[in-house]
Amino acid sequence: MDRKILFNPYRMKSKRILLITTSHDTMGDTLASTGVWLEDMAEPYYIFKEAGAHITMVSPKGGPIPIDPKSLSIVIITSNGKRFLKDADAMESLNNSSTLEEIDANNFDLAFISGGPGAMWDLADNKLLKQLLEAFNNSNKLIGSVCHGVVALLSLQNDQGEFLIKGKNITGFSNIEEESAGLTKVVPFLLETQLTSLGALYTKGASHVSYLVADGNLVTGQNPASSAAVAKKISVLARNGIPTL
Repeated sequence: MDRKILFNPYRMKSKRILLITTSHDTMGDTLASTGVWLEDMAEPYYIFKEAGAHITMVSPKGGPIPIDPKSLSIVIITSNGKRFLKDADAMESLNNSSTLEEIDANNFDLAFISGGPGAMWDLADNKLLKQLLEAFNNSNKLIGSVCHGVVALLSLQNDQGEFLIKGKNITGFSNIEEESAGLTKVVPFLLETQLTSLGALYTKGASHVSYLVADGNLVTGQNPASSAAVAKKISVLARNGIPTL
């Protein structure tokens, strides 16, 4: 047995994980490129993989997943980001992601939604993704999301027909972080503002510093720096069970 899996404190006993990303590669009406933020994808990928989990990448369009070029900057990219780009298996998964239509929630134990500005356009009100994540929630399966990926939670409803995030402790990319990125006039709406308007109990930490909150089966991270912490928290909950109120 792999010693990393045997002694890994986040071991997940062959859990089946759905790693969801954006397919959107352009920044609104601008000519700028975007996509998934590499750190948001690479950090959970290796945490889950080294814990013994089976990972399936999925995106709205399937096929190659675009990476936001800014996340490849030498001053931003993490060691796991560099590792991901040189990993043949990881890149094979990235370039051949499944479509949402191909996914059955019954075949997976939990979902993780990566961020990146692209998510604001194709994960915000995606009917197939909504159905998929609601199926996860109805089975009380863990749903993790980070940064702009939290946008996928906006449209979800519980079995009473109410917004799932209403009254839930949630975080996500903050307005001040969006402003510092120069995207407040580019993205279709501000995530923090929308979360609050739908009744989420939104909180945030310092900009660009790891911050997460967990509420039931939902674990959300504020920004890319939170990606590893969210993945580790999900791994612990998957092993020990979701706390009950």
